[in-house]
Amino acid sequence: MFSLILNVVNKNMNNYDDKELNDILARKKNELIAKAQQQHSDRNISSPITLTDSSFDQAIEKYPRIVVDFWAPWCGPCRMVSPIITQLASELAGKVIFGKVNVDECPRIASTFGIQSIPTIYIFKNGKAVDGFVGAVSQSQMRSKIIAHMGANNNI
Repeated sequence: MFSLILNVVNKNMNNYDDKELNDILARKKNELIAKAQQQHSDRNISSPITLTDSSFDQAIEKYPRIVVDFWAPWCGPCRMVSPIITQLASELAGKVIFGKVNVDECPRIASTFGIQSIPTIYIFKNGKAVDGFVGAVSQSQMRSKIIAHMGANNNI
């Protein structure tokens, strides 16, 4: 699909003598290439990313679908959920990004979302929290909840 769009842009660029229009088309072409490269690199994220107070907002905006695990190293149920998060990150790579927030190290984020019990899992879609749950759940329960928010591309 991307190569088809690129071919159309390249053909159209050669049909116009207007320098300003050619500059706009060249800029749009470069934006499309950068976007496609970013989407391709996002497909390679197959393990949870570490989110911090300074990187959280950027990650939520950057990734259209991100599942965030609020956890702490001393939390027993968090240690039970961790391998499930890792497995689903691998299984759903390219469709959903998984992130982990250590609530002890990132109090601002935990406070912003009113995290009082861990593990707490939030599902973000297009920068907004759309669902979540508290406590340890099975892999199938977690997968079902995530897939419900994947829209038309929920074939896994």
